[in-house]
Amino acid sequence: MTAGLRGVVLATVLAVVLAGCSLFGGKSSESPVEVNVLPPNYRAALLEFLRTHLTDQTNVRDAYISEPMLQPIGADTRYVVCARFNSKDGYGRYTGSRDNIAIYFAGKLTQFVSATREQCGNAPYQRFPELETLTKPASQ
Repeated sequence: MTAGLRGVVLATVLAVVLAGCSLFGGKSSESPVEVNVLPPNYRAALLEFLRTHLTDQTNVRDAYISEPMLQPIGADTRYVVCARFNSKDGYGRYTGSRDNIAIYFAGKLTQFVSATREQCGNAPYQRFPELETLTKPASQ
């Protein structure tokens, strides 16, 4: 291979490598996702989630919910909703009233877990009658 041809090949390889770097490391034309968006229709979204995730969706008792609030979750801050209710287990027995926390990312429910006292112990709960009248999904 001649020196001139070697230079052309080297320049071509270098151009391809630099082009690849600009594809993966350059700035994107897409705007960044806003992670802390007030969740729209948070009550309906939580009801739909619970309809498919509770062992027994019927006869839920003592249901309460908080409005969305910004709260630290780990090293981040996210919108959360606290929910307290007493539902039945797979044997038809009530499990007792428990606090749970729904965590939202970009306005969408992404996690629903047991809450700690620090997370929901002082939440401004209000009645959540929609949960108490929940029915099983049509496919069941």
